[in-house]
Amino acid sequence: MRLCDIKPNKSSLKKSKRVGRGNGSGHGTTSGRGTKGQNSRSGANIRVGFEGGQMPLTRRTPHLSGFKNTRKKEFNIINVSVLDKFNDGEIVDLNFLLARGFIRKKENLLKVLGNGAITKKLTVKANYFSENAIEKIESAGGKSEIIHIGKPKSGKAGSRKKKTGDDETGNTNI
Repeated sequence: MRLCDIKPNKSSLKKSKRVGRGNGSGHGTTSGRGTKGQNSRSGANIRVGFEGGQMPLTRRTPHLSGFKNTRKKEFNIINVSVLDKFNDGEIVDLNFLLARGFIRKKENLLKVLGNGAITKKLTVKANYFSENAIEKIESAGGKSEIIHIGKPKSGKAGSRKKKTGDDETGNTNI
């Protein structure tokens, strides 16, 4: 058998109807395209998804992409039971956990939760701790240090600098 001898089965192929070749069945000049309408004319080109002017399916269905909260804080979460795998006296922080492969995203904040038990003295530096985690770390003899992000606010909220020319009552001397 050669590649040139391969042929499809007789019933598997059907020739398409060649329209536009004469008067069709003898009833006017439709040429096998039916009567009237957009597809009976030459040059008919309808884009995919066009439904004749009604609201298309893609616009009728609801948008399922949802809402993206841009202010959401995302955390790398570590339980106290994971911290028990490290040696006594080690300083555990975000970079330490990244290097060891316990967390993946450096840009997320680190949060320590109190699930499990800890027996080793560790200094744990994180952005957030649960109360239970602080109790367990300190009862094992370790320290829990909170890392603050961003610059701290200076002064009271709502306080403002006094302008020159203002007296103590807030009135401007002119």
